[in-house]
Amino acid sequence: MNFAEQLAEEVGTKAACSALAVPRATIYRRRAARRSQCAPPRARRPSSRALTQDERREVVAELDAKHHADLAVPQVYAQLLDKGRYLCSIRTMYRILQKQHGVRERRDQLRHPNYKKPELLATGPNQVWSWDITKLLGPQKWTYYHLYVAMDIFSRYVVGWMVATRESSELAQRLVGDACERQSIEDGQLTVHSDRGTSMTSKSLALLYADLGITRSLNRPYTSNDNPFSEAQFKTLKYRPGFPDRFGSLEDARSTSQALLDWYNNEHRHSSLGLLTPADVHHDRVDERLAVRDHALSAAYAAHPERFVRGVPIAPRPPEAAWINPPVDKTLSADEKSALVAH
Repeated sequence: MNFAEQLAEEVGTKAACSALAVPRATIYRRRAARRSQCAPPRARRPSSRALTQDERREVVAELDAKHHADLAVPQVYAQLLDKGRYLCSIRTMYRILQKQHGVRERRDQLRHPNYKKPELLATGPNQVWSWDITKLLGPQKWTYYHLYVAMDIFSRYVVGWMVATRESSELAQRLVGDACERQSIEDGQLTVHSDRGTSMTSKSLALLYADLGITRSLNRPYTSNDNPFSEAQFKTLKYRPGFPDRFGSLEDARSTSQALLDWYNNEHRHSSLGLLTPADVHHDRVDERLAVRDHALSAAYAAHPERFVRGVPIAPRPPEAAWINPPVDKTLSADEKSALVAH
């Protein structure tokens, strides 16, 4: 009990609050809080207007009836009124549903299964590949060419590509088979991730994976961000200055794609790779490139140390791992979660 309450007991609440410039509501609120802590909770008396147990059971039976299973509660209420029956208000129906079995889907229907989220980790080249197909506009309306691209998620290096007039499982087999041969992939070394297109889920491609000792990984249905590396690469290519709106022919699409993918592999300084090219990371030239960059930064610091308030600058390093859907531990801090997702 504070001084204001002590004074209120002697001279009265109004006089004490006026003398000390304290709101009377503060005194009343503190008194009520102490009384509620000391007094046992009182049982709430049922209202005389409440439905009886039999009436509640009748409401539940109507709401769960088969001919009402596809209707919302207000629709059931209106239909009963049209038949000359009133059981209770719409709000009371909702309260009874909430207390009985919750307000939920009352129809007996199939549910989509909970697909497991693919979690893939690559700590070096040729451990996890991602591949996808994108459309290129042809010379006329409703004509398209299909660009197949397979890339390594650790280095972002394009390991295989082709341009075709159609999408088929046979071409997908050729793409993966030729890329594995060029990269000298061994049995059990590689996981290949893709979405759930018809070419990706075909039985013939699955048999090829089995023959080559490749583990297949697929997106969850209707979840395009399970394949972020391929999606981001296609955006980089299509937003490249000079990317044509349409391609004049199949040969044009192939020559342009070859130039773009060569630029992507050997010239594009990737922001997620410490501004190194995919070829540098894929072919283990990281230390060589970083040594040159660190030497240049050290020389700049020696010439003008006052320009570098944080000391000798260091060239950014590429991450040591690449994830598709990293498992984020809920006990980690916000900074640790951000760092894990960035990798």
